[in-house]
Amino acid sequence: MTSGPTRWELLFADLEARLAAEEAAEREGAVAELTRAEQASVATTDRLRGAVGATLRLELLDGELLDGRLRRVAATWLLLDGHGVRGPGQHLVPLSAVAGVLGAGRHAAPSTARTDGLGLGTALRGLQRDRVRVLVRTRASSVTGRIARVGADHLDLDDVERRGAPPRLVPFSALLRVSEA
Repeated sequence: MTSGPTRWELLFADLEARLAAEEAAEREGAVAELTRAEQASVATTDRLRGAVGATLRLELLDGELLDGRLRRVAATWLLLDGHGVRGPGQHLVPLSAVAGVLGAGRHAAPSTARTDGLGLGTALRGLQRDRVRVLVRTRASSVTGRIARVGADHLDLDDVERRGAPPRLVPFSALLRVSEA
């Protein structure tokens, strides 16, 4: 009799090692697939909520770069404390106007506040109610005024620089940002 491992013992040990390696590979594949599936369910708003308080750079659809600290994220808009040529100011930016974001990080945070579901119209109605002087930017122009009315998908802006001018109707789809003026 030999005291060392037999040929059959080595064969079965090799088979067990192969099965263990295959099981480990399957587990790693399943974990990777679950990770990809979880990442696929994360919305832009959740990623941005994870960056509230961080300094970001927003690239708007017209190429404008807007730097500032992210203050609030809702379903269809965000609020940025910005730094610009005219100094600091707040910017209400529709998410549909954002072409890219730098500085958001990889973390996500789910909606926890009831106000996270507020639409763009609700935020604009708050500015209308307070008669805040705003700068409304679209791809075509920038107009300083006061929001006179807010409809379902548009706002009317009274131009403060041209007294007596009729209100300008601005569809929400054209908005790049509404900023403090």
